Parts: sequence; structure tokens; C-alpha cells
Amino acid sequence: MNYDLIIPFAILLILVIYLIYTRNNFEKNITNLYEKKFEEWKKHSTIEDNKTSQKELVGFVFKKDYKITIEFLDENVESQLNRGKFEITKYKG
Repeated sequence: MNYDLIIPFAILLILVIYLIYTRNNFEKNITNLYEKKFEEWKKHSTIEDNKTSQKELVGFVFKKDYKITIEFLDENVESQLNRGKFEITKYKG
């Protein structure tokens, strides 16, 4: 009588050990696959650095009596000034 339930419990124990083992292998395979894909992605992805714009000297501003004159060093800035695309700030120096 004692040996009646040993065979089903042994089969159940073997089945549980097999399922734990296969799941563990499956998880290792999946993590390795995703790590390889991540390394490939790092190789092929382009990382764009945030480029900060630098100040550039493009002209001089002079005041003579009550008249303000602007002398350009770069001709491309003239169209922006004619359109009013400029900002007035105080010098912090």
C-alpha cells in the first residue's frame, strides 16, 4: 500500500524538475538573444549630440549723437535685421 503513490509522485517530481530546467534554459536563451540585439543596436544606432549654438560676431553697433549704426561683417545677417529677427540684451561682462 505504501508503494502505490510513489510512482505518480515520482512522475510528478520528474515533470516539475524538467519544467523548471526547460524554463531556466529558455530564459537564458531569451536574455542572451536580447543582449546580442542590444549590442547590435548600439553599433548601428547614431547618437546625436546636442549641439549648442555658439555666439558669432557678425557686426558692430555704433552710436553717434542720437543715431545708431550697424556695420556688418557677414552679409547674411542683413536680411534678418531687415525682417526684425533680432533680440536686444544687455552685455554681461
